[in-house]
Amino acid sequence: MTTAQHKIGSGFTDTSTATEVLHGIDLTGKLALVTGGYSGIGLETTKALAAAGAFVVAPARRRAVAEEALAGIENVEIDELDLGDPESIRTFADRFLATGRRIDMIITSAGVMASPESRVGPGWEAQFGINHLGHFALVNRLWEAVADGARIISVSSRGHHFSPIRWDDIEFTAGYDKWQAYGQAKTANILFAVQLDKFGRDRGIRAFSLHPGRIRTNLIRHLELREMVEAGFMDTEGNMVGDAKTPEQGAATQVWAATSPLLDGMGGLYLQDCDVAEPAPADGTIAGVRDYALDPTEAARLWVLSADRTGVNAFA
Repeated sequence: MTTAQHKIGSGFTDTSTATEVLHGIDLTGKLALVTGGYSGIGLETTKALAAAGAFVVAPARRRAVAEEALAGIENVEIDELDLGDPESIRTFADRFLATGRRIDMIITSAGVMASPESRVGPGWEAQFGINHLGHFALVNRLWEAVADGARIISVSSRGHHFSPIRWDDIEFTAGYDKWQAYGQAKTANILFAVQLDKFGRDRGIRAFSLHPGRIRTNLIRHLELREMVEAGFMDTEGNMVGDAKTPEQGAATQVWAATSPLLDGMGGLYLQDCDVAEPAPADGTIAGVRDYALDPTEAARLWVLSADRTGVNAFA
């Protein structure tokens, strides 16, 4: 089977930064919405986009933290949004829609990883709820404001290798595993982009998903040092080892995905290291993208389930 899921030779690498991939790109007059845009790679994304001329809306669950982190950065607007609360999503979307503005880029950078078992919203498993369902509801509620030719970037992870969608027990009612829950949520992020790209392409709206890399940010707050050492991510002193990136490098792929002219006419692809990723090797190595995360049948099925769980569907 042929696939467009192959490197295109972007000229960038795993060490490229968000600022570097934006060199020569003028985003004046563009509006970007970046969830999690005040922390970690989201903060670096906001900084880089604003420096290139974009106006950035950074909705935040922790508004005071966002105001402190983004202080002094021009062309940034902070609002309140809790992705685990359907009512918060609705009211944020209503406030934005009332302004009549158009959105040129959405980057779903907010998320949680390997968190203890908990429930959000009407009982959603938290990682699936915050990482996927919250963003699903947000994008669907904002759809009428999305401009023709816009790009929507669903931030996933190589963690999608840990689990496909667990159709028999999505909510982990029969026993919780934090890494499987994370893997399922990250697979959902990829499938969301696959189906959204199908819906949006007639208007030139394209969607991509991506693995930003392994970065030391607040995302690892639920992990003990022992776990990180055993996984080979850190040494015993708490220093990242191996192929770790800085936050500036970690933000690069999502910024590249949202702006690169090399991706014009493309969509529904999974990216990493500022390029299109290769399909995962048949030997099970955690690299590239797994077939189940790009399966259009799985993507359509997940869309129906997500619309049912959230009560929102811009394409019904």
